[in-house]
Amino acid sequence: MSRQVFLYDPPDRFVAGTVGLPGRRTFFLQATSGPRVTSVALEKTQVAALAERMDELLDEVVRRTGGSAPVPAVPPVEISDSAPLDTPVEEEFRVGTMALAWDGEEQRMIVEAQALVELDADSEEDLAAAEEELLQDEENGPPMLRVRLTGAQARAFARRALEVVNAGRPPCPLCSLPLDPEGHVCPRQNGYRREA
Repeated sequence: MSRQVFLYDPPDRFVAGTVGLPGRRTFFLQATSGPRVTSVALEKTQVAALAERMDELLDEVVRRTGGSAPVPAVPPVEISDSAPLDTPVEEEFRVGTMALAWDGEEQRMIVEAQALVELDADSEEDLAAAEEELLQDEENGPPMLRVRLTGAQARAFARRALEVVNAGRPPCPLCSLPLDPEGHVCPRQNGYRREA
């Protein structure tokens, strides 16, 4: 079976969002073009890493081009997107690996999110060989979401993604772990909880 690639070049909309209550949220990347919508699930840390790395790459593009690349320092207000994910949110796959690149000729950010794949291997060498084979197989690899964004769209995505990540449970002031509404057992207090 050939690889399924969900290509959006360019998307009408590309955002990170969540479904569920803080502490039990599921994170998604969602690309939209007309009536076509693709949603892929991923971890909160993956969303944060993608947004941070995207901003870093855009800053590097600006630095290397001396400011001539069409990349704004901040996302334009007219393309900011705070709307919820398009419903129904139907997960195509769970993201395993992601990649970012800048296409200098087309002046576009390329985002790739590839499905998580379970590999069977008896040793670390076998696992490394299986991973390498999978990465080299463009025809039969796991499903992939590929999105091509302008510099402004990439800045807007990164800002929203960081806002989504930071909109969860507030951190404990002592240990920085997330606080549940009923509190939590803080390792910095050796599990001691004061009664109110």
